[in-house]
Amino acid sequence: MSLSVSSVDPKKVHDFVEDYMMFIRLFMTIWFEPTPSTSVWIKSVHCEIITSQGFSQISFIFIRNHPSLTQTRRYIMAQPIARIPIDSSARLKPCEDLLNGTRKEYIAIAIPLYEASIKGDWKAAKAILDKRPELVRYSITGNNETALHVAASAKSTKQVKEFVEHLVGCMETTDLELENNSSNTALCLAAAAGNLKMVKIMLTKNRALVSVTGSQQMTPLYMAALFSHYEVVKYLYKNSQKLHDDCWTAQNRGWLLQKCVENDMFDIALEILQEHQELSSSGIVLAVLARKTDVFAETESNIIMRTINWVIRPKMQALEKESKANALQILKTIWHNIAEKPRNEIDAILRGPPDPPVKRDEKLASDKEDQTLQLLKLISDNIVKIPVELHNIITGPAATTLEDPYVPRPKQKYSSRVLFVATEVGNTRFVVELIRLYPDLVWKINDNNQSIFHVAARHRHVDIYNLLHKIGSNKDMITPLKDENDDNMLHLVARSVERKRLEDVSGGAFQMQRELLWFKEVEQMIPPSYRERKNKDGLTPRELFTKEHQDLVVKAFTVPGGYNQTDGIPFFNRNTSFLIFVVADAISLFSSSASILTFLSILTSRYAEYDFLESLPRKLMLGLATLYLSITTMMIAFSVTFFVLYRNDLKWIPILVTVIATMPVLLFAALQYRLLKDVIHSTYGSSYLFRPKKRVLY
Repeated sequence: MSLSVSSVDPKKVHDFVEDYMMFIRLFMTIWFEPTPSTSVWIKSVHCEIITSQGFSQISFIFIRNHPSLTQTRRYIMAQPIARIPIDSSARLKPCEDLLNGTRKEYIAIAIPLYEASIKGDWKAAKAILDKRPELVRYSITGNNETALHVAASAKSTKQVKEFVEHLVGCMETTDLELENNSSNTALCLAAAAGNLKMVKIMLTKNRALVSVTGSQQMTPLYMAALFSHYEVVKYLYKNSQKLHDDCWTAQNRGWLLQKCVENDMFDIALEILQEHQELSSSGIVLAVLARKTDVFAETESNIIMRTINWVIRPKMQALEKESKANALQILKTIWHNIAEKPRNEIDAILRGPPDPPVKRDEKLASDKEDQTLQLLKLISDNIVKIPVELHNIITGPAATTLEDPYVPRPKQKYSSRVLFVATEVGNTRFVVELIRLYPDLVWKINDNNQSIFHVAARHRHVDIYNLLHKIGSNKDMITPLKDENDDNMLHLVARSVERKRLEDVSGGAFQMQRELLWFKEVEQMIPPSYRERKNKDGLTPRELFTKEHQDLVVKAFTVPGGYNQTDGIPFFNRNTSFLIFVVADAISLFSSSASILTFLSILTSRYAEYDFLESLPRKLMLGLATLYLSITTMMIAFSVTFFVLYRNDLKWIPILVTVIATMPVLLFAALQYRLLKDVIHSTYGSSYLFRPKKRVLY
């Protein structure tokens, strides 16, 4: 349709700016070609149009109220709202006059407005904007941000929220669509910062903002989900027509669903899943759920702890229970739809994407030993090739081939297999749900030729390992599997586990006990002939267990500073403080043992009449004396440890510890001194009891 309006003289427009300071001009070019870029709502406000059957370009000049433009403005406001695809080059940008002008003007106007925006000082900002209202569309930072951008990124306080409310009231609807150099509107920044009140204020002014994308074509809703702002995500989702706008595709809906699951917004994720069935077979979401061990963890079985939690934080417990239920429902929905697919598609989803290829110049070894072994292997491989290469030199080159026949093609690796990732992190409920609908998963192996039960034993996840007892005699075909290093299941459990898997067991002795229990369990599970088989390192499972758990054995028997791993000699063996520690520790051990044995002999005494004369009192004296000596030397050894560790700096720490350590010694002396004195006097002074020292009669 052809349309024309009288053009506006640029000179008159310039006069309007100087006389009234009431309008801002913005130029934008839009091509009416269908593009895959995001669509936004734009009000057709223009005073100069040159069209020809809808295939030419449009120039927009946004003009504020002016009496001489009444007729043009009436036509402008009468135009319907249209949905127009915008190319990325046609974004609305703030006016850069302040940035491109003089530094004096920038310091006098832009900096005070920036400070007022970031502090939420509307009084100071209003004083500036009353003189120059067009500054609401001017960029005041090097990143081309307006005052609204700055306030949206500021800390969410009551003062800043009121500032945004007043500022938005002074702006036109399209002013809120202005973007900084990163292509972010103020709504994008507010959503990313989690400022819900600001988001509501802006959307109330301009509903189209929810569809205007920002940096890297991210919508405000996606940004809020990316930074885990639940309330903002919930509000924006309700105002996005449940992702049915034209700006939403199956791809960015899937990205939003992924971020909601990653940040535990399971109620929103479940609603998206129910609204958009095409996302119900997402392998990416399944991979995210595989790592959510806390979400699928079983509820605390201790009824006392459950009761206490319900009394202390009932609302939090209810929300947590609802969140777990939603997560489980998402898992069941996605897995049910995936399980209905053909077997090859299921395997492809569970296998995940392949690992990126390793570059040839990339170092595969981290230490000198591995590098030396690789060098020897490389030399031996090339020696084998020498006769063939000499033959090629003599006879001439063979037919050209695309691949070197002597270079083996690397085996494709898939380290992100969903089932094995869940097993490695101990996500038992996830693994169980998958196996229920696809029982053949118990036979799946990873790149190292290990089943899920091998991985569970390696990482000490007992609940997943116990599933081995549920598959009957099939376990006899799984347990003998060997990996690429010829390690069977007993070798894997013989290797030391990461430290965090032993944190729930107190002390080195109990940790060692737990490791032995695992070894004994797997030893009974595998065939007897596999218990003494050696791996590629020439070690049997028992030898590997001993080697891997040396540090755990000596963990409870260590000295300050540790031992030299080469010869086993303590690092501080020449230090005087260390020698004092050794002597005091030895005396404490011997005296405490003597004290225990002494008091034990008192308890087991016959308590005969004559035992009370000398035997029992002497034992009591010896027990009290050795106990006091044991406490004293124990405190000395404890204090000297700090002198060894802080011998070079922070010397006040060992001094303070020593002062505190003397308190138990003094307390014991004060409490038991009278008893010890009475026992000594009664035992050794009784012989002089009937021999008065002074002559009383004569």
